[in-house]
Amino acid sequence: MMKKSFAIPLVLSMLALALGSCNGQQAEAEGGSPTSVEKTPLSVLAAGSLIIPFGHIEQAFEAKYPNIDVQAEYHGSIQVMRHVMELHEPIDVVATADASLIPMLMYASKVPETGQPYADWYIRFASNHLALAYNADSKYGDEINAENWAEVIARPDVKIGIADPRFDASGYRALMAFALTEMANKNYGLFSPMFDGQFSFRVTIFRGDDLTTITVPEVLETKPNSHVVLRGASVQLIALLESGDLDYAFEYESVIRQHGLKMLSLPAEVNLGEQDFEDLYKQVQVNLDFRRFATVKPQFRGERIGYGVTTPANAPHPAEAAQFIAFLLSSEGRGSMEADHHPMFETFIADGYENLPSSLQSLTVPME
Repeated sequence: MMKKSFAIPLVLSMLALALGSCNGQQAEAEGGSPTSVEKTPLSVLAAGSLIIPFGHIEQAFEAKYPNIDVQAEYHGSIQVMRHVMELHEPIDVVATADASLIPMLMYASKVPETGQPYADWYIRFASNHLALAYNADSKYGDEINAENWAEVIARPDVKIGIADPRFDASGYRALMAFALTEMANKNYGLFSPMFDGQFSFRVTIFRGDDLTTITVPEVLETKPNSHVVLRGASVQLIALLESGDLDYAFEYESVIRQHGLKMLSLPAEVNLGEQDFEDLYKQVQVNLDFRRFATVKPQFRGERIGYGVTTPANAPHPAEAAQFIAFLLSSEGRGSMEADHHPMFETFIADGYENLPSSLQSLTVPME
């Protein structure tokens, strides 16, 4: 987890207020008018793969709106939902690497104080591609390619990093990638060498005629000497790659480019980033036995990667949240995101369009 703290120590807050009051009184005594230095804190909770681009969005947004202080925190996408719905933190903007999590979890869960759904709209604003990150010293780095990658990273002497699929969207997408490459190559012996015997409780795969289903157990822990390394969020794997403790890691292309790592692009039928292959992606599903949310059984169907953004129903600053999202969707926001190698959708599609703030309706089109 990478975090920019929400909390300002109480003593400093009281001191700042006291100084502001004294300065105001002094200005009034001298015939002037008091100047307020108070800013509206805007809490943004986002997927870890957005750390760098949202950091730059934050800087540009605060320069344009100096009365707002963006306070951002980053987690795996399912963890983002947990902070909103289980920990009941007062969040203004939620941005997740899997837009489907918003209707699955936030639409279906209620704010305790009001009984309202946590959300009744979201906007798909960005995409990505799943890829493999590695470094100059990675084993078999001069051998791996788009055809043999699944076989290479399954070798026992290769350390491969995956985000925990119970917490991070890139984790369950990595599992999907193995099923998709089996289907694309008509080679159904790729999943087992990679995952069998690596966990205390098995990750299983069932290949039906129309749907391949991967089931992640409630307890997911690697065995001693496993060649698989799990972390709660995919960005936590970057440091292990840079230190040489990992040979490869499943990451989003944007993150790999941002960190200057070597990248193996996966074929279009595997990387979950191409609209033309969405029918193929839908033939894979990941089920989580892990019940983070008691009323919802998480089931993730393959689809083109789509990032989603919304404002929770209990957001303390909804007007400022709408300003932030509008800035993200603006030409300035698009330019900043794309400068950080993170692709935006040409058209921003909104589910629950009629529930959007009016300022966002003009920037989006309704989902069909």
